Amino acid sequence: MPPQIAPVALASIQQPVKQELDAVFEELARVIRTDFRMIADVNAHLLQIRGKMFRPTLVLLSAQAADGVSGRHVRLAAAVELIHLATLIHDDSVDHSVLRRGQPTVNALFSHQTAVIMGDYLYSRAIIQLVDLDVLEPLRVMSRVTNEMTVGEMREIEAHDILDFTEDDYDRMINAKTASLISGACEVGALDNEHRDPLRRFGRSLGMAFQITDDLLDYTGSEDVTGKPAGLDLREHKITLPLIAAIPNMDPGERTTTEDLMATATPTDAQIHEVITIVQERGGIEAARVRASHFAGEAEAELDQIPVSRAHDALRDAVSYVVERRS
Repeated sequence: MPPQIAPVALASIQQPVKQELDAVFEELARVIRTDFRMIADVNAHLLQIRGKMFRPTLVLLSAQAADGVSGRHVRLAAAVELIHLATLIHDDSVDHSVLRRGQPTVNALFSHQTAVIMGDYLYSRAIIQLVDLDVLEPLRVMSRVTNEMTVGEMREIEAHDILDFTEDDYDRMINAKTASLISGACEVGALDNEHRDPLRRFGRSLGMAFQITDDLLDYTGSEDVTGKPAGLDLREHKITLPLIAAIPNMDPGERTTTEDLMATATPTDAQIHEVITIVQERGGIEAARVRASHFAGEAEAELDQIPVSRAHDALRDAVSYVVERRS
C-alpha cells in the first residue's frame, strides 16, 4: 500500500488523545520538579519550550488502538518523553548546537557541563518513573531502547567526515539512534496485547522514515520553519542519506568540493550552499525521499493488522505527517 501524500497537521493526529496528552505534560512537570535551583531553572526552560510530544502521542494512540488508554499509559508516555528530552540535550551538547526548536539549547543557555548532567537527570527520572509502575516489561523495553540509542549515537560520531559511509551503515545508525525510541513508544502502548508486535514494527518503520525526512530538511528546509540553521548537518560534517545517495553520481570536481568541505573545520556558507546544490543536482534529495516513502509504506502495511478505529486512523495519518512535515 503506497503511503499517503496529503500533509496532515500534528494537532489533528493528537486530537483523539488530546486530554491524555495534557495529562502527560502535567506528569512531566511533576516528575522533574525539584527544589534544587539550578535543575529547577533548566526544567523551567524545558517546559517553556514544550516540544511536539510526538512520541508520547504514539504511546497513547497505540494504547487506544489496542486496549484503551489508562493512567499507566500516561505515566509511560511521560517516561518516553523524558528519555527523548535527555537524548536531545546530550545531542545538542555533543554537537555544540545553539538552537533547538528556535530556542536556545541547554548547553548554550547554561553550559555543556550542565547539559550533560541534566540529560543524566532526566534519564534517571525516567527510570524512576518506570520502576514506580512496578511492572517489569515496560522497563525491559525502554532499557533495550536506551542502549540501542547510545550505540546509534556512537555510530553517528563514527560517521563524521567519512565519505565512504554506506547506506547500510546509515540504516543501522538511524535504526538505533531514532527508530528504536519511536518503536519502543508504540510497543509500550500495547504491552500484553496481540497488537504489540505489529505496532512495534510500525514504529520501527515510522522512525526510519522520520529520521530520513529530518535529514532531508537539512537540505531543503529553512531556519524560520525548522528552528535550526540550514545546512547544519554539513556544517557539522554529518554524513546523511541525501549526501550518501549523491556521492556515486558526483564527478571528480564535485567530489573534491565535498571533500574540501569535510576537511574544513568551519565551512563557509558558500561551501555549504555549493554542496547542497551538488546533492540536489546529483539526485540525493530525490533518492532520500524515495527511501522515506519506502519505510512509510512498510509502516502503513503493519497497520493493516490493527482494527480500524479513530486511533488507527490517527496512526495512519502520522505516517503522512512524518514524510510530509516541514519542521
